[in-house]
Amino acid sequence: MERSAGTADFATHTTAAGPFTALVDHDGAVLAAGWTADAENLRQLIHPTLRPTELRQQDSLGSVTAAIEAYHRGDLTAIDAVTVRQMSGPFLVHAWEVLRKIPAGTPVTYTAYAALAGRPAATRAAANACARNAAALFVPCHRILRTDGTLGGFRWGLGVKRWLLDHENPSAT
Repeated sequence: MERSAGTADFATHTTAAGPFTALVDHDGAVLAAGWTADAENLRQLIHPTLRPTELRQQDSLGSVTAAIEAYHRGDLTAIDAVTVRQMSGPFLVHAWEVLRKIPAGTPVTYTAYAALAGRPAATRAAANACARNAAALFVPCHRILRTDGTLGGFRWGLGVKRWLLDHENPSAT
């Protein structure tokens, strides 16, 4: 497996939920993203085989920036076409792909998510896939809730998770 020694571009955007930073590789695929202005922290979330050695700040990431802005303006499907590149074991990679298929406004429980990922008894493994997801928003782990309907955890804070869920389903508030 080839180890990345290249430079990743990043940009930080102001959103209603706070600063949002995305890191992209040389092909424009999202390697990491989250509600932070700390690009180095995001770089550390990237699997070592994909982790860039250097970061370069940009004003815009082209189509990725356009998708972030469109999503926050209300086009909730704008993030769906953005290419994401994450690496891990087969279950986590599959589980992240499944997350990308959960439509905005229709959160599911960790138990239901485990079943969608093909391992109905593996609720903890499903929760682990959410916890290890480096590409928040584009791999929408915020759409997973506890069985009792409460928020559960979220790397970027429960306030951000609540904002995202309300943004995706304004009639629920």
